[in-house]
Amino acid sequence: MKKLVFLLTITFVTSIIVSSQSITTKFEQSNGTQTPTYFEIIDWWKKLDEKSGKVKMLTMGMTDAGYPLHLIVVGNNGDYNFENIRKNNKRIILINNGIHPGEPDGIDASMLLVRDIVQNKYKIPDNIVLAFIPVYNIGGCLNRSANFRVDQDGPEEFGFRGNSQNLDLNRDFIKCDSKEAKAFIEIFHLLDPDVLVDNHVSNGADYQHIITLLTTQHNKLGGEMGEYLSTQFEPGIYATMKKKGYDLIPYVNSFGDTPENGWPEYWDSPRYSSGFAALWNTFSFVPETHMLKSYNLRVKATYSLMQSFIEFVSKNSEQIKKIRNQSKQTLKSAIEFPIKWDLDKSKYKQVLYKGFESGYKPSEVSGLPRLFYDRNKPFQKMINIYNYYPVTEIASKPKAYIIPQGWWKVIDLLKLNKIEMSQFKKDTTIEVESYKIEDYKTMPRQYEMHHLNYELKTSKSLQKISFKKGDWLIPLNQIANRFLIETLEPHNQDSYFSWNFFDAILGQKEGYSAYVFEDIAAAYLKNNAELKIKLDQKIKSDSAFAKNGRAQLNFVYQNSPWFEPAYNQYPVYRVIK
Repeated sequence: MKKLVFLLTITFVTSIIVSSQSITTKFEQSNGTQTPTYFEIIDWWKKLDEKSGKVKMLTMGMTDAGYPLHLIVVGNNGDYNFENIRKNNKRIILINNGIHPGEPDGIDASMLLVRDIVQNKYKIPDNIVLAFIPVYNIGGCLNRSANFRVDQDGPEEFGFRGNSQNLDLNRDFIKCDSKEAKAFIEIFHLLDPDVLVDNHVSNGADYQHIITLLTTQHNKLGGEMGEYLSTQFEPGIYATMKKKGYDLIPYVNSFGDTPENGWPEYWDSPRYSSGFAALWNTFSFVPETHMLKSYNLRVKATYSLMQSFIEFVSKNSEQIKKIRNQSKQTLKSAIEFPIKWDLDKSKYKQVLYKGFESGYKPSEVSGLPRLFYDRNKPFQKMINIYNYYPVTEIASKPKAYIIPQGWWKVIDLLKLNKIEMSQFKKDTTIEVESYKIEDYKTMPRQYEMHHLNYELKTSKSLQKISFKKGDWLIPLNQIANRFLIETLEPHNQDSYFSWNFFDAILGQKEGYSAYVFEDIAAAYLKNNAELKIKLDQKIKSDSAFAKNGRAQLNFVYQNSPWFEPAYNQYPVYRVIK
């Protein structure tokens, strides 16, 4: 009987190896010129899941396209319980593909990598678990054409940048207008990944490099994590890629004529995947293959870069774990947080840039001078990457924030991000610090379904506010502190105020009939000498105001008890005592 069981086991294992060896991809079948459709991708992963105990395909949250996101978990022991994975001291690398389906390099490279892991052509270390989102923007992947991304060298057909709402999903990680973003955030917090890799393809200048790398800005990441990222992690990836035959350089953040003059490091604010992940102490990277290189070369470069991440993270597993844990604890106890950084052009690092000489010639379209790159004239040059963004503004951390329950859209986003918070069990009056919106600007054109607010000016005061039973108290003694500061302090670039979640306060709801209020205002001024003095001073100092009776009447109204207190009152309150 034992012999029979042994023979059956050998037969079963052999069948898995044989069947897995027969697995190929559309990329390989087409000699590196094609990428699979959405349904081909999902079917391929399902079959690999069936054939190998190292691969588990999970169905996650719904998307705007009406199909769920999938998550592929890859590890030597087949464990896909992330609580167990963390207990077993494994590092988690989350790899996101197809956020822009016209940039499918990561989709194919991930299939090749995991197939090779299953066939034991590439050995995944025991201390690493890989988690792949095979296609993030499903709606864009289904919207397939040979005509998108006209500048790009292959594949023959691919998807569209916008999702089913025509949203750019790589701008949606804070505002979450898409179901995709909500599903991603649930995945992200389930995994708590040590590293995020979000695969892309770059536009811009022409150069010799096949692949570039956008790394979370180290000053923005801050602290020990930022230091380790810039001095160890990023250089380690560059060195590993060099051994694999690739001259990696930072993402070419230059859309002018002369990238050889250097460029500033890309600023990945929290709206982007890497900026969002950095708020949660995750080392984050956005590989960008070069659109003018053949699809075959781009996919192979992406494959090698993912290997490089695996190898570096495995080798430095304990250090990465230690630094992340320390950073989380530091954020819980920190009393101040940076909220603004400015580029310092006096500091830079140098990298070897391999470009092509550029010049101008008459356009065959307009007859006017046009830019061109001469690939017969390659050059190499050490260039400056301006990668220092010192802190220029700091926000003090309150003990807690309070948000009235009526602002449920923001509250739901906080819940989605696993924020620790509680509701008042009874009506409660508390002295809080509050912001009043004094001035702001709004983008004249929509940006990803919003008209962003910017250049905000506020005043701050202490007030006793009566909060209702059910309003939300959010303590700032949690790992989420950085996220809370970034989204709830209104001045920040990607705060919920900047993204219009509180715009209702910017519109006045109550008013008056001027012919009636004239008599009320006159009587009020007689009994309020201080306001009469303010009115007279403004009349003397502002000639236009002096000639505008309605403006003067409105001045009295806005400084009277009849003026609505909610107007321009930012409805997120800071508990500081």
